[in-house]
Amino acid sequence: MSHADALERLRHHYQSMPPVAAMGLSIAGYDGERLQLAAPLSRHVNDKGCAFGGSLASMMTLASWGLVSLRIEAAGIAADVYVADSQVRYLAPLFSDIQVTATLGPDSDWDGFIQTLRQRGRARANLVASVPLPDGGPATTFTARYVAIAKPVAES
Repeated sequence: MSHADALERLRHHYQSMPPVAAMGLSIAGYDGERLQLAAPLSRHVNDKGCAFGGSLASMMTLASWGLVSLRIEAAGIAADVYVADSQVRYLAPLFSDIQVTATLGPDSDWDGFIQTLRQRGRARANLVASVPLPDGGPATTFTARYVAIAKPVAES
């Protein structure tokens, strides 16, 4: 299975949710370890002319959820993915288009996550995401715990 096919399925899934479709987000990159999303500031501008905090949190949540979903799909497992909890830090206003990068947190590993999901039907992983400022510093950071629950296998 190619990354391109998996990314097209993810793009379609994002677009099937009306609030997400309205965000104008696009998948900007995926290398197997990090997922990048982008969206135009014009769809997320607040009363101060910068990116709306809720949009930043939503995009980081979606990028992290998408990364977990892609890794589960690559492992050949059918599972539902949920965000269990998250923390967002708003460090500086963003006056440009939104770029988000999500990666696995330093205290989690994909092999262990997938192995636990296969064995127990449930697994959790910590993810981190960030939105950079145009100069490279962080505008917003995000840490979250995601839970995957395997779907029952259909008997034939």
